[in-house]
Amino acid sequence: MREIWILARRELRSFFNSLMAYMLLVAFLGFSGFFTWISGADIFLVGQASLQSFFGIAYWSLFFFIPGLTMGQLAEENRSGTIELLMTKPVSLWQVITSKFLSTWLLIAIALAFTLPYYITVATLGPIDHGAVWTGYLGLLLMSGAYISIGLFASSISNNQIVGFLLALLIGIMFHILFGILSASFTGIIGGVLNYLSLSTHFESISRGVIDTKDLIYFLSLIVLGLASAEFVMVRKRR
Repeated sequence: MREIWILARRELRSFFNSLMAYMLLVAFLGFSGFFTWISGADIFLVGQASLQSFFGIAYWSLFFFIPGLTMGQLAEENRSGTIELLMTKPVSLWQVITSKFLSTWLLIAIALAFTLPYYITVATLGPIDHGAVWTGYLGLLLMSGAYISIGLFASSISNNQIVGFLLALLIGIMFHILFGILSASFTGIIGGVLNYLSLSTHFESISRGVIDTKDLIYFLSLIVLGLASAEFVMVRKRR
């Protein structure tokens, strides 16, 4: 775990040493802030002390931002050959991949932490469901973790960052939209399975303030599956 944390801190510093972290923070805060406070579907139009409009905007904006963060993390390592140099160190491939996941997750957590003034401001406007707010943030973190792992898997497949970005979006669309649409077209076991595979189903459940074991298992399984798949692809490439 110590090795993972050391590598994760290095990766996190690399985000801030480039413009990537600052671009994400500015874009995410600007986008979410505009649609939360100014747009036609803003908090004031809703007429109640709630952050549901923010969670809805963040749900979509992170979906597009995360592939941009992950697209080069393994693709660039493969292209430049630095992954081979890194593997000469006393670390495993799993530790390298996990550290990249953790660093990106921490960056998303920092971006979400900058939105806490939204919560404080809304809480001063009227009675707010504090439990729903915190579970909403938890839902965003879990969703982000799932898409980061998917993004790392997509990045491990190709040496081209653009291909990694598009592949991550394509896989993400299946969980973000497609499974939910298909579940409405089927009944019985097939419909239930498709509904369970839909990420929006689990996110909406958590963001309403309900923490169900099946939702946590879903997100954690997706994270582990994505990271394990990325490791599998990288191992195959090194043979």
